[in-house]
Amino acid sequence: MAKRKVEVFTSRCYLCEEMVKLVKELACPSCEVTVYDISEPCESKECIEKAKAYGITSVPTVAVDGKIADCCERGKPERDALIKAGIGQAA
Repeated sequence: MAKRKVEVFTSRCYLCEEMVKLVKELACPSCEVTVYDISEPCESKECIEKAKAYGITSVPTVAVDGKIADCCERGKPERDALIKAGIGQAA
C-alpha cells in the first residue's frame, strides 16, 4: 500500500502547533507526516526550498501528496477539510 505524504509547514506559533496536533491526530498508518519549521530551517534548507516550490505565503499550511490542501488556501484549515484532502485515508 502506498503511503500518503502529508507535509505541515509551521513557524511554531500556537495556530501551527494546533495544526500539527490535528494532522497527527487524523493521520492513519498509511500517512507519512513531516513537519517543517520554517522559523528555524534545517541546515539543508529543505523546508525553505519546499515552501518556495509550493508557493507557501502563510503558515500553517498543509500539503497532501504534493498539493496544498484546498482548505489551506482560504485561511485556517478545519478538521473536515483536512479529512476531505485525504489525511487519515489510505492512498
